[in-house]
Amino acid sequence: MPTPIKIDFVSDVSCPWCAIGLKALEQAIERVGDEFDVELHFQPFELNPRMPPEGQDTTEHLVQKYGSSPQQLAQNREAIRARGVELGFTFNARDRVYNTFDAHRLIHLAGTVGRREAMVERLFRAYLTDGATLGDIEVLVRLAGEAGVDAEMAREVLEGNQFSAAVRSDEERARTFGISGVPFFAIDERYGVSGAQPPEALLGALREAWNTRAGAAVTLSTDSSSTGACDDGTCAV
Repeated sequence: MPTPIKIDFVSDVSCPWCAIGLKALEQAIERVGDEFDVELHFQPFELNPRMPPEGQDTTEHLVQKYGSSPQQLAQNREAIRARGVELGFTFNARDRVYNTFDAHRLIHLAGTVGRREAMVERLFRAYLTDGATLGDIEVLVRLAGEAGVDAEMAREVLEGNQFSAAVRSDEERARTFGISGVPFFAIDERYGVSGAQPPEALLGALREAWNTRAGAAVTLSTDSSSTGACDDGTCAV
């Protein structure tokens, strides 16, 4: 039986374009049908690795990083909201930006019990829809339970250092491959697709990868300027 197409989805749960990218990817995989099998993996990327546990006011953070005006911020948020509506994801206002290292450790834990995708999706909705405090261990423990991960196991991990080395190793691997923005889709470790591409573009990339497995490695366009992405160490929206 042919080996499934492998997708490494590199993202941060605080990144709205990543949530859009995942929804688009899920629709693309659904459209693949029985043409070939797809194996989805999740890889961590921290947009704000130096953010303190209490986080920072979202508007203050974006103004400091980009000098964005209130009008620009409003336009960016409306663009994200509209893309979310198209894909069935609801974006609401987020008061603060958080460090997501513990959230990524929680995702690693979820992967050991077959709940990684459920955990990623729950974290996306918790923060981007509900405005949850991702820097709060109690919040993360609750979200773990809601995603089908044992809550006490989650607490033990979050109160210790378990999976810290694994997250750091995966992040370093992403840097080695030159990934500096998310979402990023690494397909069969041969194709790189950057930005929140629409389902049709991702479907085309998957089929291209499947049809050219025997050929030379190809790198698809990684220009995310028209599709939306978070990069340069933070998110521009």
